[in-house]
Amino acid sequence: MSLDETGMERGDTGADEPGWDVDPDDESGVAVVAAVGRQIKAWRESAGLRAGEFGAAIGYGEDLVYKVEGGRRIPRPEFLDRADEVLGAGGKLAAMKRDVAEVRYPKKIRELAKLEAQAVELSAYGSHNLHGLLQTEEYARALFGMRRPAFSQDEVERLVAARVARQSIFDRSPGPELSFVQEEVTLRRHLGGRMVLRRQLERLLEVGQLRNVEIQVMPTGRDDHAGMGGEMQVLKFRDGSAVGRSEGDFGSRPVSDPKHLRIVELRCGIIRAQALTPRESLAFIEQVLGET
Repeated sequence: MSLDETGMERGDTGADEPGWDVDPDDESGVAVVAAVGRQIKAWRESAGLRAGEFGAAIGYGEDLVYKVEGGRRIPRPEFLDRADEVLGAGGKLAAMKRDVAEVRYPKKIRELAKLEAQAVELSAYGSHNLHGLLQTEEYARALFGMRRPAFSQDEVERLVAARVARQSIFDRSPGPELSFVQEEVTLRRHLGGRMVLRRQLERLLEVGQLRNVEIQVMPTGRDDHAGMGGEMQVLKFRDGSAVGRSEGDFGSRPVSDPKHLRIVELRCGIIRAQALTPRESLAFIEQVLGET
């Protein structure tokens, strides 16, 4: 857990897709993509098409077809739609979009999204940038684009899509209780430029109006601050169990041991007490928006 398409030019003969290789360490992802590839190959051979002929018919390169059928490349939804149409699969191949939807994203992000989908309560403190669940698509793209060594543009889009997908947590009913504390600097840092920040602040004001969401700001001028160790997060579940992470503690790894969890929860609680109240924080965000 981390508590922490590009445009593709196609010629007449189709083109390969960059960046969507399968992570060999992701065993479940490898198995899913391999199974989907075998099905596509079986349908193609049954239709009497060579890989190159099939690729030309669906608008992709022969090399990509071999990679998808060999389980070495994750097919995108439009690939499966075109394959289903050309091969006359009657929806059977298109239906596999559900199987590959999750494995398109990095394993650790899938694991985090699964935990968030099960959580009934989330408490988080962010010190360098806004929490992923709060980020607009533009902000997330700018943030991933700043990473060094740099991600490829396709990898950036892959990560952005995964981050945006996690935000379905706001559509759950009943929704989980979500509490975020953000450092003042995360509201003022112009990641992606002024207009990206303005739209991000507007998003915070929108989300902060939800009844199950509390957003608090930790002013830079505070004399006492329990979060100097870095970001932290706690997820609680319906069965009473919980998972937490505190940057710099316990090897910066997720913990579920009650003794370790107590420490992370204690710090989160003190940070919330030291920050502005949710109402004060929304007023503060409005002020920063007016200054941006």
